[in-house]
Amino acid sequence: MRSRPVRRTRSGQFEIRLSPEERDLLRGLAPRMREVFEDDADPVRGRLFPVAYPEDDDRQTEYRLLVQGELLDSHLAALAILEETVDAERLDEDALLGWMRSLNEVRLVLGVRLEVTEEGDERPTSSDDPRTPAYAVYDYLTWLQGEIIEALAR
Repeated sequence: MRSRPVRRTRSGQFEIRLSPEERDLLRGLAPRMREVFEDDADPVRGRLFPVAYPEDDDRQTEYRLLVQGELLDSHLAALAILEETVDAERLDEDALLGWMRSLNEVRLVLGVRLEVTEEGDERPTSSDDPRTPAYAVYDYLTWLQGEIIEALAR
């Protein structure tokens, strides 16, 4: 059985125990996410910047003008934390929260791209399916995010 990848220490910091391959995977997330943030035409942005007023275009425009820049800054700050600390063996709570936010954003993007539903019946049934690697990443990020949440709750 694998030991917990994220563990709160007595000092209140969090020990991060990930393999080099896991850290490489996490390291590669930020550049890909930045591409999503930079492409206004990317339909997945709707998941990262949700519509608050679907029935009122004027209010939605006002909301977007007021909030979208702040949301984008928050997303980019979380990615920066992940990038800057991906090789760290210990993180403070703020950095771990940045990791959690980054992983959630990547999961949202992957979920939209893979058309993930609550039923989960869209999952590939064959290892030959070209979506299988993306689902493996999605599942890994879901698991790691869960481990982070548990560590923060302890």
